Amino acid sequence: MKLDVNTGSIITQEEAKVLITAFKTKFPQEVTSSFIGANNVKNILEQENCIGVRIHNGYDIVNEKISLVFVGVDENGKEILENGLIYDKVLLCPDYCPIDGLTF
Repeated sequence: MKLDVNTGSIITQEEAKVLITAFKTKFPQEVTSSFIGANNVKNILEQENCIGVRIHNGYDIVNEKISLVFVGVDENGKEILENGLIYDKVLLCPDYCPIDGLTF
């Protein structure tokens, strides 16, 4: 798979359930999902030369929880850092869990 605007694959709901269930089994006390607003995703993607978003796993040592970090990426795989937008402080599940979603 190459790095471009189409990187990623659609999976079925069943495949998603298997992945999520396996994570919950292996890490029962961890954050199970995160939510970032559409405007913030658009802000990242609208940066000059941005072809996608890299999502880093982080850890909030104050709150002792997984914390995702979102950053734009250019066509060379370089993160857009200088004057770029980097997001964190998203809503986490638990407490803000999906309603009728992939979390069971």
